[in-house]
Amino acid sequence: MHLAILVTNTDKSTFAAKHPLDEEKFTHLIQMARPDWLCSAFQIHADDFPTDLQAFDGVMITGSPASTRSDLPWIDPLLTLIQDMHAQKLPLFGACFGHQAIALALGGQVAQNPEGWVHGLILNHMQTRPSWTQELPADFSLYGSHSEYVARLPGDAIETAQSRGLNAGFCIGSHIWTSQHHPEMSHDFITALTEEMRHSLGTAAYARAKDSLRQQADQALFAQSLAQFFDQAA
Repeated sequence: MHLAILVTNTDKSTFAAKHPLDEEKFTHLIQMARPDWLCSAFQIHADDFPTDLQAFDGVMITGSPASTRSDLPWIDPLLTLIQDMHAQKLPLFGACFGHQAIALALGGQVAQNPEGWVHGLILNHMQTRPSWTQELPADFSLYGSHSEYVARLPGDAIETAQSRGLNAGFCIGSHIWTSQHHPEMSHDFITALTEEMRHSLGTAAYARAKDSLRQQADQALFAQSLAQFFDQAA
């Protein structure tokens, strides 16, 4: 299987340069479950859009420090592309920014998170279990880092997970699946990111994040579910 990774991460900081790129993280994630699958990355934040998505078996949209509600010039074309993929029922997974962009493109609403920053290891509570998530427990943990959330789902979406009482994922049919969190992040990366963001997180959120990172995410189980999502959608 050959997947396209639509990279939305605009971070060009010294910190980002010291760590794996998002396309590497997402490739590693899916290859945890399917080592022989191929991935091709497109830097859509730099206007590098794929010319023929039908050449791929599925698509993953990454996270980003950018907001889906901003007026960055590449966001509207991305939302249009998501609408096209939905119309064609091309298998599509979105994480964090990708999750929010899919919701926004298909009639949902994104808003500022009332809790402010949500960061660290986040417990997700399964609300509706899609067929491809049999490996995931009803309560599963993923690393997360966001200050916005999907406040209203698209009309045809089914909520798959909640965290802290807010939406943490949804699906549409069997061809779209999302997560508010970051299944691609490793424990080492989220630990380093927590230190990098210490001042912007604030004392309370930083302390919660540090405490949460005593445990690790259900990354391998999520990777298996993600592979099964693309398997069944294809």
